[in-house]
Amino acid sequence: MRSGTSIGANVEEAQNAESKPDFIHKMSISLKEARETNYWLKILIATEKQLEPRLVPLLNESNELISILHAIIKNSKAKN
Repeated sequence: MRSGTSIGANVEEAQNAESKPDFIHKMSISLKEARETNYWLKILIATEKQLEPRLVPLLNESNELISILHAIIKNSKAKN
């Protein structure tokens, strides 16, 4: 739960970054938290089979979010 909610908090902080490197850093933290969330979802799916139907869509969204954050970071670095 903490890693999942931390993603949004860090993205929100990045919106008010003091510089481009600060923005990239905060978005990188969001990406790191998204990957951690992805890990925990995989663990839950593997161990709590009755929850799998509810968790698989969340895992898919987590993967999409990781792709989006990665693209934001990559594009931000390229514009330097």
